[in-house]
Amino acid sequence: MTYQEVLEQARGAMGPYCKACPVCNGLACRNTVPGPGAKGIGTGFIRNYQKWQELCVNMDTICENKPVDTSFTLFGRTVDLPVFAAPVGAMTLHYGDKYNDLAYNDILVAACAEAGIAAFTGDGTDPAVMEGAAAAIAKNGGCGVPTVKPWNLETIRQKMDLVKAADPFAIAMDIDAAGLPFLKNMTPPAGSKTVEELREIVAMAEKPFIVKGIMTVAGAKKALEAGAKGIVVSNHGGRVLDQCPSTAEVLPAIVDAVGGRMTILVDGGIRTGMDVFKALALGADAVLIGRPFVTMVYGAGAEGVKTYVEKLKAELADTMAMCGAHSLADISRSMLYGF
Repeated sequence: MTYQEVLEQARGAMGPYCKACPVCNGLACRNTVPGPGAKGIGTGFIRNYQKWQELCVNMDTICENKPVDTSFTLFGRTVDLPVFAAPVGAMTLHYGDKYNDLAYNDILVAACAEAGIAAFTGDGTDPAVMEGAAAAIAKNGGCGVPTVKPWNLETIRQKMDLVKAADPFAIAMDIDAAGLPFLKNMTPPAGSKTVEELREIVAMAEKPFIVKGIMTVAGAKKALEAGAKGIVVSNHGGRVLDQCPSTAEVLPAIVDAVGGRMTILVDGGIRTGMDVFKALALGADAVLIGRPFVTMVYGAGAEGVKTYVEKLKAELADTMAMCGAHSLADISRSMLYGF
């Protein structure tokens, strides 16, 4: 199937909130929560997407004519390109009843592994969500990153025991999920974590630990202080706080502050291989993509994931070749206009 064919099929399989738009830019769903949109007036999602489009690349084909290498290694796991499926949850609430969280993760993890990348999986109030995600990762040889919500420490300890048994190559926490309504007013309390609490969680993981939801230099430094091996520069797709800057806007300063000392990933509005190139040029090591993978699964299951990954790889390779980058290490800010 082509990418357009998958999109067409997704339009009949999703709803009522997500429209499987030709361009997933947050405009049609700008304030639909429940649904795929963003919080408040919906500017977070829209701004994330728009800022990648405002960046232009510098074409330079006076260079050696040889194939490009898009492969990337994260904590010992080599993938075909520096792209990971982002964790997404509450599938029936936001995207329609074709798949629940367990079915979605089961398809996504296996399809990503088969396509040569890996998926981050989500978490939920139902313990079966993480149990299913862990089982999917275990079935696929640890090719996945379970992402734990910032519950209270006792709940996190229970989740860690579960996911470690799946032997993933890394474990993550979306710390910005502290802004999700279902995490508030819990007993014992869940939500934001101090550096000391985060250090305890990192130790529990006994795996390379990634903190997702970093939007400031100060936050990146605190994650580093806590012992995290990686961060995801992310504002949760605009779903936890409205009127934040885009991830593209804050990424360079964060890279300048902690780059080389920890792995830096970024998400938010990244849709094409060209967008991936721009993120790497700003200094990210790799990217996460969320909503488009949902569309691909709802449209054509594993085949949809394969189609999208092939599209991203072709677009990234073409951009690299036309900008004179033969490996990911060759990509630099000088390949962006104005930098």
